[in-house]
Amino acid sequence: MKSARSKVLHEVAGRRILDYVLDACRGAGIADQILIVGALRDQVMGAYADAKDISWVVQEPQLGTGHAVMMARDALKGFQGDLVVIVGDAAMIRPETVRTLLETHRREQAAVTLITAILDDPKWFGRIVRDKAGNLLRIVEAKDCTPDEYAIKEVNPSFYAFRWPALEKVLSRITNHNSKKEYYLTDAVGLLIQAGEKAVAVPAAQPEEVEAVNSREDLALVAALMRRRILKALMAAGVTIEDPATTYVDYNVTVGPDTVIGPCTVIRGPATIGRNCRVGPMAHLRPDCVLADGAEVGAFVEMKNSRLGEKVLARHLAYVGDATVGPRTNIGCGTITANSDGYGHKFLTEIGADAFLGAGTILVAPTSVGDKGRTGAGAVVTRSRPVPAGETYAGVPAKKLGESSKVQGRRSKAEKKQSSKSKIPGPTSKAKRPKAGAKRS
Repeated sequence: MKSARSKVLHEVAGRRILDYVLDACRGAGIADQILIVGALRDQVMGAYADAKDISWVVQEPQLGTGHAVMMARDALKGFQGDLVVIVGDAAMIRPETVRTLLETHRREQAAVTLITAILDDPKWFGRIVRDKAGNLLRIVEAKDCTPDEYAIKEVNPSFYAFRWPALEKVLSRITNHNSKKEYYLTDAVGLLIQAGEKAVAVPAAQPEEVEAVNSREDLALVAALMRRRILKALMAAGVTIEDPATTYVDYNVTVGPDTVIGPCTVIRGPATIGRNCRVGPMAHLRPDCVLADGAEVGAFVEMKNSRLGEKVLARHLAYVGDATVGPRTNIGCGTITANSDGYGHKFLTEIGADAFLGAGTILVAPTSVGDKGRTGAGAVVTRSRPVPAGETYAGVPAKKLGESSKVQGRRSKAEKKQSSKSKIPGPTSKAKRPKAGAKRS
């Protein structure tokens, strides 16, 4: 990865890679999780310090997958049940797959059960070797394959279920006699088979589930697969995605039916979008946004930590940050909430129901616009002069329409003289027009 950050903490669709793996296990009913950590372990342990169902095992040095499980023996002391072992970078794994793994393992009363996948391009995955009857014989790492083994399409994505007492008996017999000089957990499968234990391999994983992250290129591939999964789920629930290829929606975004999401739109989670909304094209919703039913956020509109009420319209070229907007309000083109003081502090803007913000309005937070309040084009609404309910404010700074705007102080003679010299002829001035056919410099 060439990164100062632990691989499993990199994000896919707004979520850490390891979050997907942990939740897939939780979704399959696994109550207790042991995380085996090595390099950059302080980062990982810090990220999950509050998790109540996680215990920690340190692998030092890191000598392979079999060695990792060996390090967990003390944590599993006295345990007599089924142990699921899954790699921490398998972001695409689904709870259904882990559930199938456990159900098959228990139904078959096996010592070890694997979920496998059939791939057109098996790449670097370990190959599943079966006998003529289809029974599992062994798993061979790609670097140790013969040419015939390398051509096998069925692969091992490292989704295992073991009967722990059976695995514990053979762990100490694993050797590192291989090209990487590591202790492979796959060798434990072969040792269990040699001991006459039952081993089952089920090709139940979807091809996308086996994509692990070992490089930035892998990260981009997995992120694209996750986006596609998210968008397919939204479309199946009644959301129109006009161009899935250019639409980015994070995992923790909920969208109501009959909402339309236009091309080149980015929605970061968490976010909640109601029914019959329209988002985009080319809109950007940052975290913590809520759109009530019928709200519209259009082209080049950015939102952050804000809530729009029902049927609010913000159709183009606006920024709504740290704001609440009441129902049926219109946010004019070019309107922004100036929510920062430049020193990292954010302030709230409150806009009531049925308000109308003219084009180019600037709301300098903290400030407010009351119900049915209106602003003229280019108005700058400040903290000291919020717009009351039912009033119309205009100008810089914005004042009640019709309110006197006296100029304080007197201009000097020099200022008056300079002003008289600087007049620009307008449409009604007597400035001479150039004659027809004359050249203009």
